[in-house]
Amino acid sequence: MSDHAMRYTYLESPVGRLLLAGNSEGLSEIRFMEGRHATLPEESWLVDDKAFREAASQLRAYFAGKLCEFNLPLIPRGTQFQLQVWSALREIPYGKTISYAELARRIGKPKAVRAVGAANGKNPLAIVIPCHRVIGSDGSLTGYGGGMRNKEYLLALEGSGTFSLMQEGGLAAGA
Repeated sequence: MSDHAMRYTYLESPVGRLLLAGNSEGLSEIRFMEGRHATLPEESWLVDDKAFREAASQLRAYFAGKLCEFNLPLIPRGTQFQLQVWSALREIPYGKTISYAELARRIGKPKAVRAVGAANGKNPLAIVIPCHRVIGSDGSLTGYGGGMRNKEYLLALEGSGTFSLMQEGGLAAGA
């Protein structure tokens, strides 16, 4: 097996089943198995649960409220602009939210709000690159590839707001 071969595993989480994928260099994908950006492994990928022990451990600690910052080798693949946006996302502190307009300002492109939103939506490393921390300028929750209930859950977990999800008694099955 090549060191650069793509490997994957699944992780059960409070926001549903997650697909973790990467190679010997690091983690390249954390995807929701449901929702509009649901991803299945490619046929050439190899199942390898051992390759993702640390990532799974850190994600479990995050969901348990014991980890606020991930320390994993990440290898997201995207355009230079997308990589710039994803890098800026990693600078949003745990428990905080910013608007798409603020994110655009932070990367020095204040007029590129729509492009920033599109790049945010293409984030291949959900949760670890915290695109869920970006909300509308009016404070409203906007779209999320993992589903709005999962976005609400993640924000509530981080203490960055009391959203309707927590008032409704938690995450519904299949959310």
